[in-house]
Amino acid sequence: MQNHELDHTNAPPTEVISRYLEAIYYITAEGEAVRSARLAEWLSVSRPTVTAALRRMIRDGLVRFSAHKDIELTPRGLERAASIVRRHRITERWLTDALGLDWVSADEEAARLEHSISDLVEGRLYEALGQPTTCPHGNPIPGYSEPVEGELKLARLTAGRSATVTRISEVAEREAPSLLRYLLDRRLVPGARLAMIEVDEVGRTVTVAAAEREVTMSQETASKVWVLPA
Repeated sequence: MQNHELDHTNAPPTEVISRYLEAIYYITAEGEAVRSARLAEWLSVSRPTVTAALRRMIRDGLVRFSAHKDIELTPRGLERAASIVRRHRITERWLTDALGLDWVSADEEAARLEHSISDLVEGRLYEALGQPTTCPHGNPIPGYSEPVEGELKLARLTAGRSATVTRISEVAEREAPSLLRYLLDRRLVPGARLAMIEVDEVGRTVTVAAAEREVTMSQETASKVWVLPA
C-alpha cells in the first residue's frame, strides 16, 4: 500500500490537476491571494469541485494552506506548475512566431496543446524559436527568465510619468480574451512606450498617450497591464 501511494504521488498530474496548478501559479504571479472562490471563478467550476480537487492536491503534496488560509504551492507543486506554464508559453511563441496566429488565438490553442507536448518537443521548440525568454504577452518563461524588477501595474502609474509596457496579465489572457484584442488594437503591447496623461479617481479611469494616440480605459483594465516606469 505504501509503494502504491508513493507511485501515485510521484505520477505526473492529470490534465484537471494541471489546470489547477496553472491557475494557482498565474493568480499568485499577479500578487492576488488564492482562495477557493477565486479558483472556482477562474476555472468556471463549483466550490465543492474545487474543494475536492484541493483535497487531492494536498494529499499529493502539491499545495498547502498558509497561516492566513490562502492556497499556496509547495516546492513540488511549484516545480510542476512552472513546467506546465513553460510549455504553454513556449507553445504560444511557436504559434505566433512560426505559424502567425494572433494573441488571442495563440493563447486558446496553447491551452489545448500544452498537456500533450513532451519535454523533448518542448526543448526542440525552445531551441528552434531562438531561445525566447517571454511569451508573446511579455510574461517570463519559467526557467529561462524572471519578472522585470521595478515593474508595476499601469493603474498605479502617476500622471506625468512615462513607462514601457513589460507584459499583459495572465488574468487578462484567461478571463478577458477580448481585453487582449483591445490592447493589441491600441498597440499597448510589450515594448510600447506610453505616458500617463490623467488619473481620474472619480470616474475610475486613466488616460495614456501611446503610439501617437490617447487611450482612456478603466482602472480595472489598466491593472491588467504591467509597465516599467522610465
